[in-house]
Amino acid sequence: MAATNLNTVRAVIEGRLATELAENPAIPVVFHNMAFEPTPASSWVQCLTTFGANEYLSQGSTTNSQNRIFGLLTINIFSAPGVGPGANYTIGKRIRDLYNRVNVSGVFFDAPTGPEALASPAPEGYFQTQVRVTFESIEEL
Repeated sequence: MAATNLNTVRAVIEGRLATELAENPAIPVVFHNMAFEPTPASSWVQCLTTFGANEYLSQGSTTNSQNRIFGLLTINIFSAPGVGPGANYTIGKRIRDLYNRVNVSGVFFDAPTGPEALASPAPEGYFQTQVRVTFESIEEL
């Protein structure tokens, strides 16, 4: 059985974002389980990749069969408070363009949702918006 390496799928997703946001203007990106102390009044992005339900695509045994792996990419965008949503929406557009209905290395991305403004930012002291993108990958067994 050759199950999909979820770290490979995650690397495809997160690498794409890290590469895009390293471009001018560069924006710091934080991933799951990473320590980060943001610079006050700066913009930064948090990327959370989660895997969810799966489904059988064929009824083979542990070989010669396929599963579909579903996941959710949640990207939180933070910027200075009190200056309007423009910076967040500019970053949000870059992110939407990056994942909007594309297939990258066998990871299929759906149309993004957002950026949506969140009423209670976490951490406090920032204006926060969120872009969410569902994705799927086919696992060949």
